[in-house]
Amino acid sequence: QLQLVESGGGLVQPGGSLRLSCVLSGFTLDYSVIAWFRQAPGKERERVSCINAGDDYATYTDSVKGRFTTSRDKAKNTVYLQMISVQPEDTGTYYCAADKLGVERNCGLIRDRYFDLWGQGTLVTVSS
Repeated sequence: QLQLVESGGGLVQPGGSLRLSCVLSGFTLDYSVIAWFRQAPGKERERVSCINAGDDYATYTDSVKGRFTTSRDKAKNTVYLQMISVQPEDTGTYYCAADKLGVERNCGLIRDRYFDLWGQGTLVTVSS
């Protein structure tokens, strides 16, 4: 069964750090791009980062560049989102997502609508 399970969310103070994990089951990191999305209350879901299938190249939305880093651990079949210098506007539920059909292996080319496998989400709250 194809599955994504996120963990690592919680309450963090502004300027702090947090690392989210996304464990894949039923398929490997070489099969699909893996993206991190977030949704803040009252806002639309946005793609925060994405890591290519088969390599470590990642893309980021402008608001997190230089602060967030996405990485892969093939042995653990896990993708991470390392967040530093977090800000209140980073608050939201973070989801990892994959493309079950493996339509596109390049994060720079895949459209959001191709992400059709989602985790349950993990809540990140940035507040003092």
